[in-house]
Amino acid sequence: MTKVAILVLNDTNTLSLAAAVDPLRAANRQAGRAMFDWHFATPTDAAVTLTSGLTVPPAPLHRAVSCEVLVLVASFQAAQQSTPDLQRSVRRLARGGTIVMAIDGGAWVAAKAGLLDGLEATTHWEDLDILASHFPDILLRNARYVVSDRCWTSGGAAPALDMMLHLIRHIHGAKIAAKVAASFIHTAQRAPTDPQIKHPPPLQHSTITARAHQLMEDNLATPLPIPDIAKRLNRSTRSLQQHFRSTLGITAKAHYLALRLSEAHRLLTQTQIGLQDIALTTGFATQSSLARAFKSAYGMAPRQARLTRFN
Repeated sequence: MTKVAILVLNDTNTLSLAAAVDPLRAANRQAGRAMFDWHFATPTDAAVTLTSGLTVPPAPLHRAVSCEVLVLVASFQAAQQSTPDLQRSVRRLARGGTIVMAIDGGAWVAAKAGLLDGLEATTHWEDLDILASHFPDILLRNARYVVSDRCWTSGGAAPALDMMLHLIRHIHGAKIAAKVAASFIHTAQRAPTDPQIKHPPPLQHSTITARAHQLMEDNLATPLPIPDIAKRLNRSTRSLQQHFRSTLGITAKAHYLALRLSEAHRLLTQTQIGLQDIALTTGFATQSSLARAFKSAYGMAPRQARLTRFN
């Protein structure tokens, strides 16, 4: 029997958690015996609340003794919840032959624990670009899920289901995995390397665009003029623009704007910071200028984006 520990963070999508645990239940049912034994864990001794309002009773991860599979499930504000204490517990349980499976925002937990350095990995497409900028040693891919050594990562709930089926097949064989897939009427599994979205965020930076990207990220509230960025990199403005067009297919200005709007979107959907403060934090002089740019990029007003998260 395979022992599984499932770490659940606050604000985890209920569907992502279900995609992690229900295939294990279905495997036991289809096999007619206990193939998997799992327990839930929480970051601290406090209960965890999912986005749906459901709660997971407190079961601090640091009390877990061992496991053969460690599943990290998170969605919103995963980076902030990945404390040094939690990182130590994750690293301890990941020793030896443990398979670590990071679902959605769980990649942030694995990354901050240093488990993904030098490995290929993925996360939800909305976080790919920002995760790449924070952890340059991770080879991020726009894929549904990635199996790399003993660290497996996936995007949201649908890819997580495919990854769990892969785990069942890996440990207990293709026959039982096929039965589990059929029980969910999941008959059209896509390849793990299929992209999550048709037009992914830019990940394949050159040395020049990566350095420019970092300067942009460090100066979101007071955006630097593109010529100033070029000067800091000992490049002409024209040379810098050519690097962005050839490497990322967009202008430096467009990339900078996308970074600012991505941060605005994160603040809108993951915090209760006021709209005017968000505008100033992301380099917009007024709330109305943020609203115009945001609607052009996301097809909705900032207030609508906030309602989709908090209502």
